[in-house]
Amino acid sequence: MLIVKDCIISEDIAEKHFCCDLAQCKGECCVEGDCGAPLDESEIPILERILPEVEPYMTPEGIAVVRKEGVSVPDHAGEPSTPLINNRECAFINWGEDGLALCAIERAFRDGKIDWMKPVSCHLYPIRVDEYSEFTAVNYHRWEVCRCAFDKGEPLYKMLKEPLIRRFGQDWYDELLQQIDERYNK
Repeated sequence: MLIVKDCIISEDIAEKHFCCDLAQCKGECCVEGDCGAPLDESEIPILERILPEVEPYMTPEGIAVVRKEGVSVPDHAGEPSTPLINNRECAFINWGEDGLALCAIERAFRDGKIDWMKPVSCHLYPIRVDEYSEFTAVNYHRWEVCRCAFDKGEPLYKMLKEPLIRRFGQDWYDELLQQIDERYNK
């Protein structure tokens, strides 16, 4: 394990390589699963604020679900998450060309309609962050729907530099790099 501030970080973050291959998986992580994307409480008002600009990118079914249930629903543990369409895909899905499942929020961001990219849990995936009273756990979520991405590309900490800095800050990331360098590059 690596420890940065109050975070316990799985060595997988330094050791495992990962590279999304949307052409292969078609964005299955936005479709499969038993709950929506985890949300931080602070993200709920942001989603509510940007919803009018995001709706044009959403499916009619997604819009209906969000209007009925709101931008956040409790997951199986009672934590906030994005709502699902028919207990399947995220309500914020945008079906792109060739049947790709894309994020309506991210599409609106990339088109300059909003100033917020997407929930940080989505930006960090396949890293999952779990908050506990004494510490924060940072782990690699190895999910079979992402099998085409396993062991490809860069180590997770490099591939996900931007979202790690977004979530934890530059100082935290610099300390992570220092620990990885000390442990693996001696």
